[in-house]
Order: sequence, then C-alpha cells, then structure tokens
Amino acid sequence: MSDTPNQQIKEINISQEMKTSFLDYAMSVIVSRALPDVRDGLKPVHRRILYAMNDLGITSDKAYKKSARIVGEVIGKYHPHGDSAVYESMVRMAQNFNFRYMLVDGHGNFGSVDGDAAAAMRYTEARMSKISMELIRDINKDTIDYKDNYDGQEREPAVLPARFPNLLVNGASGIAVGMATNIPPHQLGEIIDGLLALSKNREITIPELMEFIHGPDFPTAGLIVGRSGIRRAYETGKGSIMMRAKVEIEQKSNGKETIIVNEIPYQVNKARLIEKIADLVRDKKIDGITDLRDESDRNGMRIVIEIRRDANANVVLNNLYKQTALQTSFGINMLALVDGQPKVLNLKQALDHYLDHQQIVIRRRTEYELRKAEARAHILEGLRIALDHIDEIIALIRGSQTTDIAKEGLMTQFNLSEKQAQAILDMRLQRLTGLEREKIEEEYKNLQALIAELRGILADEEKVLEIIREELLEIKDRFNDVRRTEIVAGGIENIEDEDLIPRENIVITLTHNGYIKRLPASTYRSQKRGGRGVQGMGTNDDDFVEHLLYTSTHDTILFFTNKGKAYRAKGYEIPEFNRTAKGIPIINLLGIEKDEWINTMIRIEEFDEESFLFFTTQKGISKRTPVSDFANIRTNGLIAINLREDDELISVKLTDGDKQILIGTKNGLLIRFDEKDVRSMGRTATGVKGITLVDDDEVVSMEIIEEDDHVLVITKHGFGKRTPASEYRLQSRGGKGLKTCNITDKNGPLVAVKSVTGEEDLMLITVHGVLIRMDIHAISITGRNTQGVKLISLREEEYVATAAKVAKEVEEIFEEALEEEN
Repeated sequence: MSDTPNQQIKEINISQEMKTSFLDYAMSVIVSRALPDVRDGLKPVHRRILYAMNDLGITSDKAYKKSARIVGEVIGKYHPHGDSAVYESMVRMAQNFNFRYMLVDGHGNFGSVDGDAAAAMRYTEARMSKISMELIRDINKDTIDYKDNYDGQEREPAVLPARFPNLLVNGASGIAVGMATNIPPHQLGEIIDGLLALSKNREITIPELMEFIHGPDFPTAGLIVGRSGIRRAYETGKGSIMMRAKVEIEQKSNGKETIIVNEIPYQVNKARLIEKIADLVRDKKIDGITDLRDESDRNGMRIVIEIRRDANANVVLNNLYKQTALQTSFGINMLALVDGQPKVLNLKQALDHYLDHQQIVIRRRTEYELRKAEARAHILEGLRIALDHIDEIIALIRGSQTTDIAKEGLMTQFNLSEKQAQAILDMRLQRLTGLEREKIEEEYKNLQALIAELRGILADEEKVLEIIREELLEIKDRFNDVRRTEIVAGGIENIEDEDLIPRENIVITLTHNGYIKRLPASTYRSQKRGGRGVQGMGTNDDDFVEHLLYTSTHDTILFFTNKGKAYRAKGYEIPEFNRTAKGIPIINLLGIEKDEWINTMIRIEEFDEESFLFFTTQKGISKRTPVSDFANIRTNGLIAINLREDDELISVKLTDGDKQILIGTKNGLLIRFDEKDVRSMGRTATGVKGITLVDDDEVVSMEIIEEDDHVLVITKHGFGKRTPASEYRLQSRGGKGLKTCNITDKNGPLVAVKSVTGEEDLMLITVHGVLIRMDIHAISITGRNTQGVKLISLREEEYVATAAKVAKEVEEIFEEALEEEN
C-alpha cells in the first residue's frame, strides 16, 4: 500500500468498535425513540407532534388542519424519521380505544377496534384535544428547557410542562434495545387524588396510595380479575394483571342461552377475536356454540354467541376465556426515563418524579412572572418620576438636539436607567392626563403586591405545593370521568379459593373420543352380577366410555397421554353434567394435541418425594419417577416419559416405592416383580424392560399387587375371574410371565387385569356406554388356566371396553325400578 502525506490509517479492535457502536445505537433508541419521559409521559415523537401542532396554532379552539400538514411540520423540523411513523403515532393519539384520554382530536377515519387502518393522511384532519392543551400550558413562560433539533436549525422542548400526570393517565408502551416498557392507563381522578395525598405526605406508603388509585383503567373497559397483580406492579414496577371481557348470559324464551360480549380487554382486536372463536368452533375445540355474530354499532360493542340448548353457557364461556383473547394478561413494566436514564419505577416513585417536575415548572413560571413584574414595575417607577417632573423633562427633551442626548440627560439629571429613559421618550402625551396618571399608580400598586406574592411563593415550598394542588383540582373538575374498567375479586372467577368448593366424592368419566365430565359418586348403584347396567353417559354410535376415576373434588388429577405427556387439573375443575350428558371435549380443559389422547387418570392428594409414579408402555417398557417431579405442570403439558419409536404409554400407577408390579398382556400372560427392580429415573427417561413380549402380544394393563390380593382379569366378551395372587410367583423384571387366562373365541382377549382385595366394587364399561357396578365377591375365584365366568350380558356387536375398581360406600338406592332406568 502506498503512503501519501494525507493518508491516515488507524488500527482499531473490531470487537470493541462493534460494542461501542451498538451501545451508542442502543442508547439512541432508548433515549430518543422508545421510552417515555417520567415527567410528561411522552416519547419524543409524541412530544414533537404536540409541540408542532401548538406552534402551528392547531389548538383545540381552532379549525382542524390536514394531517399531512402536521406530519410535514414534524418531520421537517423535529423528527428525522419516516412520515408513516409520525402519522401512525398521531393516529394512535386520536383513537379512543388506545388512549384513555385522547391527545389528538381527529376528524375523519382514524381506524377502528377491528384493526382497520386509518385513512391516508391527505384525507384526515386533526387538532389538539382540550386535555393535550394542559400538557403544553405555560410552555412560553420559561417552564422547561429547549434543545437543538437534529440539524441545529430549530429548537424543540426537552420535556413539556405536563400539567397532569400523563405517564400514568395514558400509559405507554415501547420496545427499546434490551428493554421494554408497558405502563397501563389509569383514571385521571384517581391519579390526581393520589398525587394530592402524596403532596401532603411525602412519606405515604404504596398501600395508602392504593386507597386512592385502585388500579389501571383501560379505554376499552372490561374487567381486571384479582388485585394481587396490581399490588405487585405498584410495589415493584413489574407485575401481571388478568383482563377479561365483560359479558352477560341471556336466557331466551325457548330455553337457549346466549353470551353477549359488551366490552373486550385492552388492545384486543375485535375482528381477530371473532375469527379465533369461529376457528375453534370449526375445529371442534369448543363445543356448544351454534351461532356467532358481531352486532356492534356506533352505540357500543355487542358480540353475540348463541349456545346449543343442551350446552352450559358458563362452561362454554370458561373455555372461551381459556382459549381466546376474551381473557388475556397485561404485563406491567413501569420503565421510564429519569434524568435521561431508563429506570423501573414503582407507583410512588412515578408520582414523586412527576411532583418534583411540577415543583420545578411552578418555580420557573413564578420566576418568569416575577422577572416580568419587576421589569414592568421598573418602567412604571420611571414614568412616575416623569409625571412628578413633567415640566423639567419636557424642557430637557425640547432642548436636546438628538434622542441620544435627551436620553443621556434624563439618565443623568433624574437618575433613571436606560430603559426608564427610553420609556419616557416613548410615552404618549395622553399619559399626562389625570386619569392616566391614576392608572399608572394603580398598576404600580398592584405590581408591588404581585411581586411580594411571587417572592413569597419562591420562599415557601408549601405555597408551591398548594398551587400544584389547586391546578390539579382544576384539571380534575374539567376532565374527570367515571372509571371504565371494573376490578373484581379473583376468588370464584379464578377458582383460587378452594374453601369455597364443596368437598365431595365424584366419578370422572372420559370417552374414547375425548369427552369428559364429573358426576356425584352416588349416581351409580351396586347391582348383581349379570345385570343390564345403568346408562352412564350419552354417547354417539362411534364413542364409548374408556376411563373412569373415583376421586374427590379437591384432589389433583394427573392425566397421562399415549404420547407420554402429563397434564393436571383439580377435581372441581372438571365440569359437572347429568348422568346422560356426554360432557365436554377434553381439549377444552387440557392443552392436548390433536394426535394424542388420555389413557390414564391418577388422583394425587399430595406431591411428595416418598411417592412414585410407575409407568408401563405398550411394548413392555417400565420406569419409576418421584411424584414430586410432576408438582409443576404447564398448561401445555409436561413430558412424563421418553417413548421409543412405535411405542405408547399404557398405564401409570402411584406407589410408595415398596410395591410389587403386575403387568398383563392381551394374550393372557402376566408377570409379577418388585418395583425396586426398576430404579428411580428422571422425568424424561425412557425406562427399562418390564416384560418380554412374544409375537403380536402387547401390554393391556399394569397394576400394583399385595400378597393377599386377587388377580382379576376381564375379557373382551364380558368374562372374568379372580385368582389368588399366590398363584403368580415373584419373578425378575423382563421375563415373559405366566399364563393367567385360557383365551378362547368365546371369552376373547384380555381387556383389563386388576388387583383386587374384595373391599371394592367393579365397574365395567361397554363400547356403547353401558356401565354395570358389581361386588367383587360376586365374581368366582378360579385357577390361572380357566376362562372365567360371564359378568355382563352383552348385546350383539357390543363388547367390554374397559374396567375400573370403585371403592365401596353406603349409597342411596334409586327409587326407580331397574326397568324404568332402562
């Protein structure tokens, strides 16, 4: 490389240069674009829009002007960015569903809550709103500092006087580099009341402030569920609140129910919300909706959701809350610029900084007015001297060759300042009349009183605070309105208080096609072996009850799917239906995927480290995992076992770590081994071989067995038998097992293997949803190689789908005869 005298090459570290450049960029975005100032609650673009409109005279009492004219002024003088960015910001300031108190008064199409864009800026007009004038008020009285614009040709305000706390009143949202802000809007009167309380007691606590400021108040109204998120956000600056739509359930004369949505959560797009509900209905993820329409008009919002006659509107509504934006959360992050630095602020800090700003504004305004008053009093003092010596002054002026000589003579002879001398020279002859002389004296007297008052304000901080209070109350009187967002307790709405839920025994049923419900346990009564059974659930021709669980409303239910995932719900969270209703789709309750289904339900009373879950798959793989690993399960589920290819999870059992395991197969083989043969493994482990399968055999059941138990086997065609556990010797895991049933065409392959003590009842469920409950003692005890006895009379093309053990209890016998039940 050739060297020239003017060539300079500077070696730099590329890593350091990138770091420095990125930090400069990040700080530019943080300070100059994305974050609001704690004092006026405005980002630079919003501040520049309002200042430009005020500078152009497009105030609330003047005519509207084209939006394009305003945007041009802003980008030409103050905001060196695209016109679309400025216009979109101005549009948001004019939308009553985005700003709690609109800062721009728009004329024309400024968009809608459905997400419709505003018309082009050449078509719309705007002016400042009345309340935005309060942000600008007194800006010409030296209340704030100015700075150079981007090219140094103009001056712009560094902050606005902001005569009301806009940061909290209208909120703010923005994404900077490595940080973001999301401050909710509030009701003006509440914020001002909180400020007044703070001004009287700077040591006030946040709980005391919350007696005045109850929580956010969104322009789209709706509900806030619970106060804990509000309290956390106000105390720490960060928190999350749950927002819900405001709905009513109307009962029609024909018995059908209709859900009416009148208000939706903040920043939710109404059109997309309706589209989402329609998609869920079409995909059958929400059941029970027959019609959906938008009847909103200029008088208000109205979304109508019609419910099928046999569906429960409250259940449908809860599913809508869970799967759509009818319920959504608002993550609060009160991040704002304090002295040019981004800081997370709690409620009191945000109010403190605003109050400090107002004290500065009032002091600077008072100092400005004092300077003006003193300057005018100084002139009046000169005029008073002139009037007292009017003849001498006239003679002096007439005898002077030039104005400068006259001015110099006045200053020397009457001890006047240059400004006073100039004022005398500029004085009109009419001021020499007696009436004008009295006006000068009266004005001078009033100015002296004003000067004393202004000096008194500057000398007394309490007087400054009193002025702030008076002006805040004036703004409250002019602009205060009613709270829009209702804050409701989180108890029943969130089912947070379990004490409100009655504790009772229930039966949970789940069909093959995924419909779940709960019923009181007394719905099923004990019958004799061979009876026809009681219809337990209304099902379609291609559906049948596949799982049944006897539990309590307060127990936790763990759901395990064929894909090896775990989900959870409380007993009371399962919707209750009558005996013949089919229930709701389980996808409305749990976040399961389309290609997975529930194959095991387990009741958990307590998640402890001494208890284990024992897993067995269709291919005979087993594993053991502590129950405590499943204490926290996300809404979209948790991986419970890592399955191998072409394998599925068959069964999961709750153990204490010292049990013996029984695994039965379709072809009538059974193995019994100690659960400790399978070491404790992590939640996502695959497991080890529990039983070795031969040919096309597969696992149908896995049970826990005790020494005095009997092994109960149920076949497809309704046959069953009990065999003492002693006939099945203890083996090592991984063996082929022993024969447990003589499989024939008459009885069919095994559908279930249960370990029973005789202190329980047996529930059989057929493919057509018929249930029969019988005493275990009514089932014969036979050897391992027998085919069993008939347990249930089956119609043609009907067979046993599954079986469940049900604990005995004293039940009320139905008054209706068995024939009437059928």
